[in-house]
Amino acid sequence: MGVNIHKLIAAISPDVYCDSSSREKVKKIVEEEGFLAAAKESKPIESTFMNLIDVNQESDSVNDLPGLKAPSEKHLLIYDSFGESLEPIYFWILDMMSDLFKNKEKLVDNFISSPGSGHFSEMGAKATKMQEEAMKIIGVANQLVKAILGLIYDLKEFKIRLVLYDKLKSKDPGVKKSGLLSLKQIWMDTVDTKKGNSAMLMFARQFDYATLIDGFMAAENSEAVNKPPKEGGIDLNERVRRILQQRMGEFEFWVKESEKELRKRYDIELKYLKSQLNSVKLYARWAKPYLKAAHQLEQRADPNSAALVTTFNTTIFELTIMGESPYGIDGDISKGDLPSFFSKAPKRDYSSVMIVEFNFRSAPERAQQGYGFRGRAEVIFTSYALSEEELKILRKEITKDDLEDVLKYTAGITEESLDVLKEDIDAFLEDKEIKEKPKEEKKDSNDSNPFSALFSFAKPSSKTPEKKNKLPAPDNFVEKAVRSQASIGARKMCYKIYDIYKKAHGMPSLPDYD
Repeated sequence: MGVNIHKLIAAISPDVYCDSSSREKVKKIVEEEGFLAAAKESKPIESTFMNLIDVNQESDSVNDLPGLKAPSEKHLLIYDSFGESLEPIYFWILDMMSDLFKNKEKLVDNFISSPGSGHFSEMGAKATKMQEEAMKIIGVANQLVKAILGLIYDLKEFKIRLVLYDKLKSKDPGVKKSGLLSLKQIWMDTVDTKKGNSAMLMFARQFDYATLIDGFMAAENSEAVNKPPKEGGIDLNERVRRILQQRMGEFEFWVKESEKELRKRYDIELKYLKSQLNSVKLYARWAKPYLKAAHQLEQRADPNSAALVTTFNTTIFELTIMGESPYGIDGDISKGDLPSFFSKAPKRDYSSVMIVEFNFRSAPERAQQGYGFRGRAEVIFTSYALSEEELKILRKEITKDDLEDVLKYTAGITEESLDVLKEDIDAFLEDKEIKEKPKEEKKDSNDSNPFSALFSFAKPSSKTPEKKNKLPAPDNFVEKAVRSQASIGARKMCYKIYDIYKKAHGMPSLPDYD
């Protein structure tokens, strides 16, 4: 992940976590360019000390808002021991977070090894293998996409032709006449012309049968040619009439049989299109694990770190995990820290959040089942209080930033062409479903169109989006007090994990706050 998570939080909630010197500038950038761009310019507020023991006794929770005056707790833990493994540090803190927070998730998992180390070579070989397997599957999927394009254009041609047959069956005389004339022209150009000198066009050119084509186009059916003019037939020369009697019979037979075959061919190709789409969907499912593994095996930590010497056996890890627990207002109301009417007042939901960043510097040791890592661990604990909307934006922007590198290598099909292709596919499949099953509900487009499965990260949502870069609404009076209390709770949990870890490992620590 390229963006600093603390700067991103400051961009998402500038009124609380962004320094006043850059707050207005950050808000403007969010509206114009988005949260990730604003995060580059944001300046998170500095963490300040708070007396967590007597915070609620020393200040008014509603009017003083102590949790907003000092909204963030921050602690740094450095553990340097090349004789001990790094894994226990990570898992001890992770397990402790599981006890204190309802939800926990990994946000960042980056590593980089010095080019001269064995770990670099082995990870590079694994990444290459994943990339090769992914490209094999994607290559097959691309061939299927090309076949699907051909099917779509064939189906379009069939559909255009079938419209003419539908017009021929119309009750509107004008529409019916239009369809008949169009089919006659197609028959002359594709069927009759193959007769060479016996074609009607050649008769008209070489033998001066000037009225032959006019008579053919004017006749509505064989009866109009067979009947004499007195009985409502067309007034024609007898030679022309004899030729037209033959050609009109052939034309009417062609219309009947060609429609039958064309509709059959249309149905067959439509079923084949569905089969090809399902195949692409299957290949997409097979390719995803390889693409994900290849992305995870990329060495994306800071390559300019002074600790990363080319010939040293060194590996650097960057891990970030987030713990989140919804703030419950009832407990503070029962203790008298908040007034009782707050429970029914309109407000958003808030959560106590803790971000834990691990920066490991290790000398990997080859073992039977992989590598062991011993070295220096730097752990940073930071607390926040965020609304449900802010948490959604945070997760969305982290995912967007994490996938930017992947999107750079995703080529061959643009968002616009994907959208057009999806519209064509849906038009054919939905039209068929409506005709066959008019009473069934319309299927989800994701079931019939696998492009969302294969390229979903490269195309926008089909739903009409709201304003893309919109800051969450400012807190009202009640929400400020609720966020303040959630912030105090987050600070307490942040300090508790930091303090218990130090005590459990025999390090000096401050007295308990409760």
